[in-house]
Amino acid sequence: MTITTLAAGCFWGVEAKFRQLPGVLSTRVGYTGGHSDNPDYKTVCTGSTGHAEAIEITFDPDIISFSNLLAFFWQIHDPMTLNRQGPDIGSQYRSAIFYHDDDQKRQAELKKKQLNETQHFPKPIVTEITAASHFYPAEEYHQCYIEKQRGM
Repeated sequence: MTITTLAAGCFWGVEAKFRQLPGVLSTRVGYTGGHSDNPDYKTVCTGSTGHAEAIEITFDPDIISFSNLLAFFWQIHDPMTLNRQGPDIGSQYRSAIFYHDDDQKRQAELKKKQLNETQHFPKPIVTEITAASHFYPAEEYHQCYIEKQRGM
């Protein structure tokens, strides 16, 4: 099993999409990439903690590769907008890949470079690629939020 951490806007929808992929064993939403300890939803929403709403994904690399997770990541959000996804504005909604090892870093940087060079998107990708730091799980009511709302 392997872990990756990604940010692509509001973590509710991102989590719901990744949970559908074969090989994704578990997910949890939370906050990472900031400068304060023990952030909560209310403080992260102010933008003052520097944290991103993110999803931590545990996956089986024999079923789904990190490369395939990245391909899906690029498809499900707009990596060209800085600190914004749809109507959600603020650094907590930034596009980011928080790599857990040198291979994840290499793959993320290479794919970002390729997508920019081939002009896959009409504007340059602004996705942050940085080392994973402490991940603070979000409050329980945020975990699998969309599934809970649908009564799944």
